[in-house]
This record gives sequence, C-alpha cells and structure tokens, in this order.
Amino acid sequence: MEENKKAYLVLEDGSIFEGLAFGGGDFVEGEVVFNTGITGYQEVLTDPSYSGQIVVMTYPQIGNYGYIEADNESSKVQVRGFVVKEHCDYPNNYRSQGKLTDYLKANNILGIQGIDTRAITKKIRNRGTMRGLITLNKLPDDKLIALAKNIEDISNIDFVLKATTEKEYTIEGSGKHIALVDFGIKTNIIKHLKSRGHKITVMRADSTAHDVLSRDFDLVLLSNGPGDPKKATYAIDLVKGLIGKIPVTGICLGHQIIALAMGLDTFKLKFGHRGGNHPVKNLLKDKVTITTQNHGYAVINENIPKEIEVTHLNLNDFTIQGIRCESKKVYCVQFHPEAGPGPEDSSYIFDDFIALAK
Repeated sequence: MEENKKAYLVLEDGSIFEGLAFGGGDFVEGEVVFNTGITGYQEVLTDPSYSGQIVVMTYPQIGNYGYIEADNESSKVQVRGFVVKEHCDYPNNYRSQGKLTDYLKANNILGIQGIDTRAITKKIRNRGTMRGLITLNKLPDDKLIALAKNIEDISNIDFVLKATTEKEYTIEGSGKHIALVDFGIKTNIIKHLKSRGHKITVMRADSTAHDVLSRDFDLVLLSNGPGDPKKATYAIDLVKGLIGKIPVTGICLGHQIIALAMGLDTFKLKFGHRGGNHPVKNLLKDKVTITTQNHGYAVINENIPKEIEVTHLNLNDFTIQGIRCESKKVYCVQFHPEAGPGPEDSSYIFDDFIALAK
C-alpha cells in the first residue's frame, strides 16, 4: 500500500473522518473502541482480547519507540484496524526493531492517522461502542454509512475458539501444577506464573471438567480472552464441573465465565474499560491500585449469592472487579494483574491465586 494515501474512518452513526493510511491492507471493518494508554501500543496490537475490533488510541502520538517483538502479547497482531492522531515515522529507542507502520504492513493491518481521535473518543463515550470501517476507497457518503451500518455485530461471534491454543503444551516448573485454560491468553500471564517457578499446562478453551479433574492439578486459572462470555457456553460448563472440586481462579473473561457459572449475570458496558489507568479498590485490604483493563463486558452487581463476596470495585463506575467464594476456593478479578502494558501494582493477585492451590 502506498504510504500517506487518503483513508476514511466511517462509523455507524454517520460520522466520516478523513485521514492518511499507514500499515497494510485497503479495507477493514469491526467494532470501534478506544484505549487510553500512553504507551504499550505493541501489547495492545497483539492482545487477543481485541479480536474483531478497530482500536482508537487516545494518546496523540503513537509509534515513537518503534516495533519491539519482545513486547508482543501473542504470536500475531489481533486488532482488525488501528486509529491514531499521529503516527511517528522516526522512532527513537535502543530496543526498536523498526517502524510501527512496517510491522503493521507485514501483518496486513490497516491503520489511519491524521484524524481527531479526541472527537472519536467523545462520540464513543456518548453514544457507546459502534461498528465502523476503515477504507481507502472514497465512495459516496451514503454508501459508506450503509456499509458501516451493515457490519456484523461482533457480539454475536464466539472469538474464543479462534484465539485458544491449537494444542495443549506444558511449561516445566518445580512449584504447583497449574491448569491454565487459554481463552486468548496474554504472554505476560504465563511469564508471571513461570517467574514464580510453577509448572504450567496450557489447555484449550473447550477442555472438559473431566480433562482437568482426571489429572493432578493443584489449581485452575482461566485466562483473559475476547468477546461476550455468554457465547463461550463450553467454558461455563467447564467451570460448573470444577467448582468445589479444585481451586478455580480467573482473569478478565475468565472472571466473567466464573461469575456466570456461579449464577451471576453479565452485561455489555456502554464503551468498555481499556487502558492502564483504571483505579480499583481492594475491599479486602482497603487499598486502591491503578490497574490495566481491557474488556467490554462486566458482572452485574445484583442478586449475588451470600456465599460470594465482592472483593474489588472500579472507582470510575463502581462495576465489580473481583469476587471470591472461600468455601469453594474460587477467586477471580476483572482487571489484568499481569499488566503488559500498564502498572504492576496488582501483580500480588498471582500470589493470592497460588495461595488457594491445594
């Protein structure tokens, strides 16, 4: 693709933004969301939780430290499209392995720059998450808007089975043996467990309770992942078969699936939580930490059984950020304790998880 060619971002509400293309490809469609991170665009691009989405970065300049392979959170770019105010074409960092635009081009991911990302963010905050597209082809406005309005709602798609590992694998260690169920896992979760010396067996998302209980695991950890948790019915069934028989923990999508399996409900947030600056209060320790988050769904804070305790709350909108059930050894959080990108204030959660192990 020719650099600096005109490109257009079209939202289903009829908004059309003209900018310049970078990266690769000539057309992409998806759910348009925003991320408030100042740094960490590499991790955002490769986080499987962004499957099906076009990501708008609110920080004005992106790409100023280039592309760094070691910062990837998975083996490929997961976003469908990338929207920035200004793409930095001259990165300066001793770790840089090249320009961000070249990395996107190699992965055939279309980006658009030179548009008002603040205006887009305000639209999403006011109207809610929207479907949208990026294209290099200037069609009549009514046709572009019609295309945006006819994009499939990704809420109806189960992305988890596309994001999970193709086959099970084990990382050796001398500590506890952890069954890590992969719904679209971030590399940093594995790094945290590995740094603590534990043995990790990464299992497919469609594993059954028998697959887990027939082996000598000390703990189950359900990973993050993309999409609506209610679509992953096989994962909910898995957790129903595990609760009370083995300690169960979870992060993000894993947290939502645990909640559904225990009789709670979930809902789609108006515009989601995505970024590394979300304040969360730990109700158990009366302590606030700044957390990394990336999710479009949350657990409803209603009709919670007496045996389940809410452990964390988001101080921006007071949505549930953690629950536990001591009698059944269940504990899970909505935010990302592994960060990547973001502050590492909540990494202690991994130690809390391990403390539940049999």
